[in-house]
Amino acid sequence: MDIWFVITNAIVLATIYGTLAIGISITWSSLGLLNLAYGFVFAFSGYGAWLTSVYVSPWGGAVLAGGILSGALCGLLINAVAFIPIHDKPNFTMRGMIATLAISLIGTQALLWWFGPRSKSLPPIFGYWKVQVGDLVLTADKIGSVVCAILMLALVLRWMQGSRRGLEIRAMMMNPHAASIVGIGVRQTSFFVMSITGALAGLAAVLLSNTYYISPFGGLTPMIKGVSIALCGGLGSVRGAVIAAMILGLNEAVTNVTIGGRYVLITQFLLIIAILLVRPRGIAGLLDKAREA
Repeated sequence: MDIWFVITNAIVLATIYGTLAIGISITWSSLGLLNLAYGFVFAFSGYGAWLTSVYVSPWGGAVLAGGILSGALCGLLINAVAFIPIHDKPNFTMRGMIATLAISLIGTQALLWWFGPRSKSLPPIFGYWKVQVGDLVLTADKIGSVVCAILMLALVLRWMQGSRRGLEIRAMMMNPHAASIVGIGVRQTSFFVMSITGALAGLAAVLLSNTYYISPFGGLTPMIKGVSIALCGGLGSVRGAVIAAMILGLNEAVTNVTIGGRYVLITQFLLIIAILLVRPRGIAGLLDKAREA
């Protein structure tokens, strides 16, 4: 087993799935919404990137922008349909899960009806160049995926630390009840939360679809992995999501090399069960006091 090949694959997978998981954690900790429509957002963003490559430009920057903007738009639509009407109703957490799951099921069927069952492919976003370090060969898609994901997350976190809306989101993540008392509007802030997390899902969709294909149901597995990473890291903890993404990315890379990709979900869930048995609150409980829902 080539250890460097495993490590590079683990880093690539961790950055992509970690981007999804961080979006899920931000949504949960700030709005109390466990968004099960991320699979639909993922697929919708992939088709948005594909339409951009066909009708606008096949240039990598334009394709990335098309996927990110599609994800942000889809996040806004989900917010308007599944959060705004019910966020102040009793048993909101369960209602929100049902509403977002319904959006995911209806949305994927709509994509299947509109685009058909045949998969779509994106043009090479980062080109065909390579970097060789000794016996290790790093391809353009691996380097580009890691750099884009890190830059996107850095920009989002920087915005959350320095802007007024970002500070409002952080306040809601720390204590939603206290944030509402001091006048932070949940409805207004929710549009920013859902657009940003949708954009993160859109970026993950483009980066992953650059290697795999785009299909109506192609977002199901990434959504499962994103939710799993968020749960494993501790819902509401960005730091925990990052560490969980690295652990589960390494698990997926090792599983692919040793026993085959069809066993990835099995080994992933076994690992998550083991972690949650030790720390029911997730990995974040090992680091700091996680936000309790």
